[in-house]
Amino acid sequence: MKTLLLVRHSKSDWPEDMDDFDRPLTELGKTNAPKMARLLKDKSVEIDTFISSPAKRALHTCELFSEVFGKPYSTEKTLYNPREASFENLIYSLDDSINSVALFSHNNGISNFANSLTDEIVNLPTSGVVAYQIDCDKWSDFEMAKKKFLYFYSPKNFNQ
Repeated sequence: MKTLLLVRHSKSDWPEDMDDFDRPLTELGKTNAPKMARLLKDKSVEIDTFISSPAKRALHTCELFSEVFGKPYSTEKTLYNPREASFENLIYSLDDSINSVALFSHNNGISNFANSLTDEIVNLPTSGVVAYQIDCDKWSDFEMAKKKFLYFYSPKNFNQ
């Protein structure tokens, strides 16, 4: 059994004359990312590794999660402006010793991929997290494996 978490980057800013790739997190984004990470940790969610888009806002979100969990992270360029195949190809290449992975990316790609996995429809807001149980022992079997929606968390969980 494997676990896949999809995390949309935290709230970001778009200063004038700044390339999309270099957009930083807002103060709200810097607050919400560790809150979401602590929520997962408090719920005893296990994450073996974190993989992020190299874009500044996604990478900073990933770094904040990584700090809370005390786990390593890496970057993967295909998670920037991703298509469903970008996620699938990355997942197929994961080492089978990894049982739980969190992928940090961007909309529309990350929500589209999430919605292709099960009948549970989600539109990931910034800092949103959705998780799936994947019924396989090898990531290379991901495509045909049964996928079960586990949970969806949004920063709105804190602001009710």
